[in-house]
Amino acid sequence: MILEYTALYVVPTPLGNLGDLTLRAAEVLRSVAWVAAEDTRHSAPLLKHLGAAARTLPAHQHNEHEAAARIVEKLQAGESVALISDAGTPGISDPGARIVAAVRAAGCKVVPLPGACAAVTALSAAGLTDEHFLFYGFLPSKGGQRRQALESLRSQAAALVFYEAPHRVLETVEDMARVLGERTLVVARELTKLFETIESVPLADALAWLKADPNRQRGEFVLIVSGAPASADDGEGERVLALLLDEGLPTKQAAKLAAQITGAAKNALYERALALKS
Repeated sequence: MILEYTALYVVPTPLGNLGDLTLRAAEVLRSVAWVAAEDTRHSAPLLKHLGAAARTLPAHQHNEHEAAARIVEKLQAGESVALISDAGTPGISDPGARIVAAVRAAGCKVVPLPGACAAVTALSAAGLTDEHFLFYGFLPSKGGQRRQALESLRSQAAALVFYEAPHRVLETVEDMARVLGERTLVVARELTKLFETIESVPLADALAWLKADPNRQRGEFVLIVSGAPASADDGEGERVLALLLDEGLPTKQAAKLAAQITGAAKNALYERALALKS
């Protein structure tokens, strides 16, 4: 393959099944002079399998600025570079975004290739009917911060898509049930691999389902939570909010309590409380 441009090629790699590498991605990896890889040791078997002769350089979360400078240098010298992560699409909860930004800022060309993405793969098999989805990626590892992040998403009508590691999946699902309430959770693990599992369970039952079999807690996870149910508020949230404010409660506390009592969206009630106070 003769590359059309001297460019940074953003190349998705398989989640697990090598057959998911596109023909174009394989040709690019065999044609570029350099491959910038999240883990060069992890990517070596793939490049060997393809017969790629490109030299490799590390490009991970701890050296993105240094890697970006090296990549820009290669591009300005007329050598094309492919950017890959360990699995999936670079820059999607994986290193790559800072590198792409630096390359574009230097006036060099960036060519994205379509391909494997765990979030989209899981969504296609989730069977949820939400018209929209919001991709969040990894939640904070600390419990308090994680619950705060989930609280900020509580009123979203879109399906919520998260990535999670096996050692945190139980506590994350427990926090989801506590904060988000009655929803559907789709657990997708080990996508495209031998022990692929895609299961839809009520969020309230999900922790028990995971604990029932230790094998269900293994692998890399995509967790998809159905969107917030349509509010049946009909003004009840605002009425309760007004009563709480009249009793002298602080704005934030009044909005939170009114949301808990009526099921109305907390953020919307908070904005309304500010308007009422003014």
